[in-house]
Amino acid sequence: MSGPLSSLKILDFSTLLPGPFASLLLADMGADVLRIESPTRMDLVRLLPPHDQGTSTGHAYLNRNKRSLALDLKKPQALDVVRQLVAEYDIVIEQFRPGVMERLGLSYEALKAINPRLIYVSITGYGQTGPYRDRAGHDINYLALSGIASHTGRRDSGPLPLGIQAADVAGGSLHGVIGLLAAVVARQHTGQGQYVDVSMTDCVFSLNAMAGAGYLAAGVEPGWETQILNGGSFYDYYRSRDGRWFAVGSLEPAFMQPLCNALGRPELTAQGLSPKPEVQVALKLQLSIEFEKRSFEELCQMFAGIDACVEPVLSVAEAVEHPQLRAREVVTQVPRGDGSAQAQIACPLKFSEGLPAPRHIGAGLGAHSDEVLSGLGYSLERITELRELGVIA
Repeated sequence: MSGPLSSLKILDFSTLLPGPFASLLLADMGADVLRIESPTRMDLVRLLPPHDQGTSTGHAYLNRNKRSLALDLKKPQALDVVRQLVAEYDIVIEQFRPGVMERLGLSYEALKAINPRLIYVSITGYGQTGPYRDRAGHDINYLALSGIASHTGRRDSGPLPLGIQAADVAGGSLHGVIGLLAAVVARQHTGQGQYVDVSMTDCVFSLNAMAGAGYLAAGVEPGWETQILNGGSFYDYYRSRDGRWFAVGSLEPAFMQPLCNALGRPELTAQGLSPKPEVQVALKLQLSIEFEKRSFEELCQMFAGIDACVEPVLSVAEAVEHPQLRAREVVTQVPRGDGSAQAQIACPLKFSEGLPAPRHIGAGLGAHSDEVLSGLGYSLERITELRELGVIA
């Protein structure tokens, strides 16, 4: 089985999380992804704990199904290799700060001259233009500048650090994949590639879907616990007697009624639709009291057979074992290369024709250097010479 993207050949120059997560999705769907890695500057993800059999679990996951070519881009011989690859690998993903690829001689314009069908995706914190184009940043910074942190948190404690990298992944990775595939579709009609500029700040700003629409069209500025969906209503988390938590999303009457009936408080149902903040505060207090009367297990059993939009807050370990997620096969076994396998998060997309089985976990640095160069016609003697010169590793 080849996968729906088996016709795509991608050179991935990215590091850390946004670019590699994007190319992971593409590789899982069958694309041929070749990582171009520095032999002198190790990708931090290769070093991050935890480790499994000496390999970073993050690297093993983010780089599965990809090949690795260790290439020192500061050496002129390395540029020759890239130029040869671009004739065949007509999609590039890079994540350097603006101007870096240009200084290396690998800008979109330079590579487009070799292959006019080239699609070139740049994922950066702030984009290729604007006063912040050269500024450093991380996920938490993009969430701050995009306005999201200003209405994600609690009045008494401020913004919350999220447990996932929302700007990196939802902003950078997913929008990078969308832009790349849109450019592929356009190329099928025009025969021409194009440049795709993905700013993680721009893209995560667009996730202010409801709050942003309300401000721009009606002038309503969202704040912590002021909106229906950010803690300003009973739509919230509630603690059980033994310190566990439940998510209550029973906004519609069809869900609010069974929630209140189950808790033995049917009279609270009508309060759920009230727009008055004081009513919502009082309702949250009453729901909190009812949840704290019961243990986690009691509440799980209570809501297991009720359509009330109430679910327990699970740990990752519990989520992995949840019958719904198990039925959806969200975990897969990926070959290590030594005959054993490592459990990893599976590709979440389901296709009626299926996807190819995972081929291998993230490869060692430069594991495929000889293979790639041989495929370009390099002799064993020339490959050995390039290795001695420090061009490859």
